[in-house]
Amino acid sequence: MINSMTGYGDAEGQLNGVTYTAEIRTVNNRYFKANIKLPETVAFLAEPIEKLLRRNLSRGTINYILRLKNASANVLFNIDETALRAVMERLSRIASSANINCPIDIGSLLNLPGILEPALPDEKIAEQIKKTVLEISKEAVEKLKQMRATEGAALEADLKQNCNAIKQDLERICTQSPVVLQRYAEKLKKRVNELLVDAKLKLDEETLAREVAIFAERSDISEEIARLDSHLQQLLQGCQANGQAGRRLDFISQEMLREANTIASKASNTEITNCVVNIKCRIDRIKEQAQNVE
Repeated sequence: MINSMTGYGDAEGQLNGVTYTAEIRTVNNRYFKANIKLPETVAFLAEPIEKLLRRNLSRGTINYILRLKNASANVLFNIDETALRAVMERLSRIASSANINCPIDIGSLLNLPGILEPALPDEKIAEQIKKTVLEISKEAVEKLKQMRATEGAALEADLKQNCNAIKQDLERICTQSPVVLQRYAEKLKKRVNELLVDAKLKLDEETLAREVAIFAERSDISEEIARLDSHLQQLLQGCQANGQAGRRLDFISQEMLREANTIASKASNTEITNCVVNIKCRIDRIKEQAQNVE
């Protein structure tokens, strides 16, 4: 069962009157990339949260956001009152000495470095916060994984549909391959006889057979058909694999396209060419969908 890399999950919990809400959104990425946004008061949770995400998600860009609701001011930040008074007194002296009547904006002073700082919880409270946040994060991850599994089922169905369509086109190509050789031999014989009729010469059947054999070897696509069919089977097996399947499916689709291009270069039949065009369109669809698989 394959999983999609796109999903969403959220959960919330309460501790000491503060509501913690975790949201996780994931999108496609060739590798694992975690973007974790936390309030400064709980910034110490970045590492355990990333470890939790890595244990449960193998690929994708993971955007994790933690929000605090109903948090009082003393929970969010501390004001260094001593430093603030010192700044205000110094500004007052400067204004007085310069005979300047200018009110002091305390709100602007709070933006100065060291005046307003995040309130860091003590060790006991920090452990309680960690436990609460990790619990709701696990719940959000499970919801995310359920959504990714549902999306993965839809991806798997689409991949199988495209594989079946390619299989049908391959069967049509197989039926046309012997016809191509026969038509070439008939066409070559007819053309040569037309050229030799005025010279009253007879066609050398051995020479004709040799030319047909050369053409048959040059246009033989049996190996490419066999490899493409094998890749189809591997892709279907990859859809049933547990864990990471996206990279494998992406690689197989590239090999399928290579075989289809080789068949197209050897094709000298309109119906085969049309089938190859259909196959390449299906492979492009598979490649696009494989980019979404974890």
